Amino acid sequence: MSENQQEVAVTQEATKESRDVLDQLMKPEVQQSLTVLVENLPKLTEMVTLMTDAYDVARSLATDPVFIGDMKSSMGEFVKPVTDSAKGLASAAIEANDRVQTTDGSVGLFGLLKMLKDPNVQKTLRFSQAFLDILNERQRESK
Repeated sequence: MSENQQEVAVTQEATKESRDVLDQLMKPEVQQSLTVLVENLPKLTEMVTLMTDAYDVARSLATDPVFIGDMKSSMGEFVKPVTDSAKGLASAAIEANDRVQTTDGSVGLFGLLKMLKDPNVQKTLRFSQAFLDILNERQRESK
């Protein structure tokens, strides 16, 4: 194909695409949509400006090493107590499991009554009772 023929083919393709665009623009629903867009251009401009500003702020924060460092340390301070508490509970559970494995005795009636005096057992029992009461109330309300 010669250079002249290629130029003619490209021009014909561009003309066809132009006709397709013009055909689309002649549809009444497209004209109505364009009218609405033109009427709302001031609002759209304001929205795009605000979104651009927000994007610029977010991008600057995301690339700021000082801000990223501050966020890491803040999250670390927030998560550390939770992590420490979870580690404490896990180690207590492991230690309790080790004690249970080495002890063969059974808990009798008097041992159970003695355990009921333990403040942690009382707290757990009160929590369990309150939790069950709430579940019962919600179940009655849902019926």
